[in-house]
Amino acid sequence: MNIVFLSASVPLPNRHPRFMSTADVVAIRESVKALVSEVVPRGRLVFGGHPAITPLIALLLRNLDPATNRRITLYQSEYFSRTFLPENSEFVDVEIVPSIRKSKKRSLAAMRKKMITSHKFDAGVFIGGMEGVKEEFLLFTKTHPDAQRWIIGSTGAAAQELYEQSGKPRPDYFMHELTYATLFRNLMRELPGNVLHEN
Repeated sequence: MNIVFLSASVPLPNRHPRFMSTADVVAIRESVKALVSEVVPRGRLVFGGHPAITPLIALLLRNLDPATNRRITLYQSEYFSRTFLPENSEFVDVEIVPSIRKSKKRSLAAMRKKMITSHKFDAGVFIGGMEGVKEEFLLFTKTHPDAQRWIIGSTGAAAQELYEQSGKPRPDYFMHELTYATLFRNLMRELPGNVLHEN
């Protein structure tokens, strides 16, 4: 079973304006939806909770085979426990990482390290986002140098910056393929040992 890491968020208006200026919210949502639909029936998806992403994935799970719920792992930092979304309860596998000295920055760093070192990932997917997506990309690359890294530049924001900074050669379809279901279906087929998961 292939294991895929998702790093995604929708940029917030009160943060760095450069992320908001290029973010394509529709593309972010559509790409996350396509990724979940392609990965979960045949593999495992791991992601960190985000106010715009967690409810979307929870909604998608309601329309999938209930057995697939156990193939998604949601990571959360205890630092945000007072503001956990009600959708968290819809996930079977939720990992709460202890906060560190009531520090938001350190707590997030601890959660990201725990999340990214939790599995031997076959691929990491980077969609939209802000500073956190860029930080997770660097940590993922360092921790899993042999894993595939799918930077969906067409979603804008941090992902577009990562795509533009990745150097050449770089696949054009990460920037221009907007039929995300087709994109992720083809990418999943390229992963070693990919087979349709049997329940």
